Amino acid sequence: MFVGALQFELLIAGAESIKDKRRVVRSVRDRLHQKHLVSVAEVGLLDRKDAALMGLAVVAGEEKRVHLVFDHALEMLSSLHDAELGEHVREVAPMDWSGKLACDNQPPLWTEDERRAWGEITLRGSDQ
Repeated sequence: MFVGALQFELLIAGAESIKDKRRVVRSVRDRLHQKHLVSVAEVGLLDRKDAALMGLAVVAGEEKRVHLVFDHALEMLSSLHDAELGEHVREVAPMDWSGKLACDNQPPLWTEDERRAWGEITLRGSDQ
């Protein structure tokens, strides 16, 4: 499993108020979510009316798929009429099935006892 984060800047030249900016941000967020099934949020520059810092997150089984989603999202962002794509940066992190980052030497998030207990709760819940 791979987790990707794309941080990007939107330059909103036509916004005359924070309300105008929020309309553009909401529109961009909704379009990205609907078209690419990603999570999107405004993460910075909240008090500026002419710019927004946004974050996009995606989870996929292959790293190639994460980059493909990023490429399509950036293509869409580059063709916006009410905002301009500014700087952007992408990060992709591999994760192993145990719930920890594959590149970290940290213990798993759950012990085997916690996994078994969760499985028992889930099984009991499905019987009802």
